[in-house]
Amino acid sequence: MSSPLQVTILGATGSIGLSTLDVIARHPERYQAFALTAFSRIAELRNLCHLHRPRYAVVDDSARARELQAQLDGDGIKTRVLVGEGGLSEVSAHPEVDIVMAAIVGAAGLRPTLAAVQASKRVLLANKEALVMSGALFMQALRDSDAVLLPIDSEHNAIYQCLPGNYSDGLHNVGVRRILLTASGGPFRTLPIEQLSSVTVDQACAHPNWSMGRKISVDSASMMNKGLELIEACWLFDARPDQIEVVIHPQSVIHSMVDYIDGSVLAQLGNPDMRTPIAHALAWPERINSGVSALDLLQTGRLDFEAPDQQRFPCLRIARQAAQEGGTAPAMLNAANEIAVDAFLNGRIRFTEIASIIEGVLDREVAVEARCLADIFDADARARALASSWLNDRNR
Repeated sequence: MSSPLQVTILGATGSIGLSTLDVIARHPERYQAFALTAFSRIAELRNLCHLHRPRYAVVDDSARARELQAQLDGDGIKTRVLVGEGGLSEVSAHPEVDIVMAAIVGAAGLRPTLAAVQASKRVLLANKEALVMSGALFMQALRDSDAVLLPIDSEHNAIYQCLPGNYSDGLHNVGVRRILLTASGGPFRTLPIEQLSSVTVDQACAHPNWSMGRKISVDSASMMNKGLELIEACWLFDARPDQIEVVIHPQSVIHSMVDYIDGSVLAQLGNPDMRTPIAHALAWPERINSGVSALDLLQTGRLDFEAPDQQRFPCLRIARQAAQEGGTAPAMLNAANEIAVDAFLNGRIRFTEIASIIEGVLDREVAVEARCLADIFDADARARALASSWLNDRNR
């Protein structure tokens, strides 16, 4: 019997990381945690090291690394603690690693995810910002390596399952008319628009169908998450923005669809549980038990669809415009959104001001061609500075 595949999980203490560990634990003969990383959740990471005994753990700074190493040594656990971006890239590209789950939220996940691609790993991409920020460079790195990229977002994983295996020949050439990217509509789908300016953080984080982190929950409430997914889908499936239509589907049972020129529409359905796409990507091209219960269509009863309200969800419009503009525009969009969402989560701005900040940044900063990672990170830094300046001016 062959040895278990070694898995690095970038962002192990988040919802995707924990779901990945749940699936791995169901198949100890197939998978083993090689490295677990966290930003600052030392207590949670320590507990995960107890449960899964990885060879490495990675945290964000030296002080936390020393603290965690001392705790693990005292516990008799032989996990070695690494630190910072260098540590993340090391465990992503390590020669003994087979699979890398890229689940760090935001721009911080870009470099270690690229390191995994350049080291020709099987990369399970849950960090959509990596492609949003550096789509052309990322996809070129993928072509230059022997890496396998499998999408983890439930929508992109669904699209991947519904497309033919030769979709890289061009969507039109394989008979695809359009991609239908589904969205739940979040917690504010039916809230009167005039009440959006006064919604609370807790309301924004109360997603009706999915259990997610706070940042992505706010992105779902504003539908910026769907805008970022639209940009990601363009890169993953070599699609133009006009080939992707966003459809609100409140039940979150159909995770996305592909519309073919012969009139066929293929859909992937399932209960809203991230262990399904995780298990699909871990075992691809095989299938394994994910722990997710079977979908009961009789209990589901009905499937509803509607067009997104552009007035209610301006972030979706702004993201589509950034996708069409290209260059560094998506990186600036992502950076401004991270600053704005953080400000909302910390009570500094109203929910409706998230879109205003992002649009203001993109109106002031001209997008340029992204020829290297330095161009991406420069645009990211400028957008963050502009968004932060807007916040400081507002709070004076």
